[in-house]
Amino acid sequence: METRARFGFTAAPGSTDYPRLRRITETVDLGAAAALLAAHQAGADETELRGTLGQGLDVEITNIDYLDLS
Repeated sequence: METRARFGFTAAPGSTDYPRLRRITETVDLGAAAALLAAHQAGADETELRGTLGQGLDVEITNIDYLDLS
């Protein structure tokens, strides 16, 4: 999975939390991707679809330039 979009997040003072264009590439385990898709199709809400990594971190994603899910 790869995307380039404007990412910003809340973080400790002095960090680089301001929104900026970033390219994110992540390999998603096939089983995890299937479980997320099944949960989404079953009507899971945003809270149920979130992982625990970065819990409590508010992330804002805007201005998606592209998204590749191959």
